Amino acid sequence: MEAIEAVDREINKVLNKFENFKSQRTQTLQDLIQCLEKTRTELSDAPDEDELAPSHSLIMSQTCLNIKDTLNQIAFEHKELHGNVSKVGKAIDRNFVSDFGGIMQDMMSNDKNMDKINQVICEHFLRHGMLDIAEEMIQETGLQIDETIKEPFLELHRILEALKHKDLQPALIWANENRIRLQAKNSCLEFKLHRLKFIDLIKQGHSHQLMALIYARNFAQFAHTHCKEVQSLMGSLLFVHQGLENSPYSYLLDPYLWEDIADIFTRDACALLGLSVESPLSICVKAGCSALPPLLNIKQVMIKRQCSNVWSSKDELPVEIDLGPDLRYHSTFACPILRQQSTDTNPPMRLTCGHVISRDALNKLANGNKYDTYLYFTVCSHGVADSSVPIVQWSRVSQMPNKYTFDQI
Repeated sequence: MEAIEAVDREINKVLNKFENFKSQRTQTLQDLIQCLEKTRTELSDAPDEDELAPSHSLIMSQTCLNIKDTLNQIAFEHKELHGNVSKVGKAIDRNFVSDFGGIMQDMMSNDKNMDKINQVICEHFLRHGMLDIAEEMIQETGLQIDETIKEPFLELHRILEALKHKDLQPALIWANENRIRLQAKNSCLEFKLHRLKFIDLIKQGHSHQLMALIYARNFAQFAHTHCKEVQSLMGSLLFVHQGLENSPYSYLLDPYLWEDIADIFTRDACALLGLSVESPLSICVKAGCSALPPLLNIKQVMIKRQCSNVWSSKDELPVEIDLGPDLRYHSTFACPILRQQSTDTNPPMRLTCGHVISRDALNKLANGNKYDTYLYFTVCSHGVADSSVPIVQWSRVSQMPNKYTFDQI
């Protein structure tokens, strides 16, 4: 992020200089044009003679000198702009490293890995409706993607495009076909789609009031789950004549409702189709952009201190990298004490205080390892004051499955 900001500062400097150059030199050229117009007028008023008068010759020489000085000044300032533009290229070279061989595995040499990478890229194109590009990539790379895999992506994109154009019909048809599955997940998608359709009818005025009233029958199935929202929608019918924008129900016209319905549809549809909400390719790129800068910095430090052999395995990281809560997709528990992933022989163990540690960490704590006990008390805010008491004596534990989700915990 710091590298991007550094380059962005250089670009802003160049853009500001271009704007200043344009504003100043535009006025200079306008003044020069006016001077030339004035000179032409004076020369046209002079009598037709074979030779110019001394005064006219003086005017011509001064005008030519003024033009020459102005052009020289513009050329000089233009050269300075080239220097500022070249600084942007140097800033890019200085802040961005093109050689990542020291911090990454050579995945391109493995055909199996290449097929996986190509498939992720192809699914990204399908997810965003770029069917032509995806088909071309399938042909060039020789991927074998079944039509049944393509269809969910295409349907998802088609409905989202319709929602962007405020066309609810495709989404309503899809929600009706998948009603049972959506209800099993306590989804509010179908209700919110009907709500937007109802609001759209009310917005069209008194001529559509009867249609809106008839359409309100669709809310009967949601009366027990969205009672207050249905009451508000029915109350908005009283303000059809004066318009919802001048009523207490003006919030129903908020454009955010359309953005919200697109997000809800994407989340629920991806959940039913077994897809991630975001494109896996986008997630990987986002995570990589966050992880690369600290990895490059630690690699440079290792090279300077001649200890590059410390980080010999590409399967583990030399430092902890915080990607933020949005990029955490851990399905395997990692012990906060020993910093190790749990296995079938070292499963997670939940203490009565609510914290979860690995079995190896629990055994070390039970054996009275002072360092591990200190680490535990820094993690747990519910620990007892007497650290000399073995944890097993005051805390019962229960074994948890190695594979889990945070919601299950």
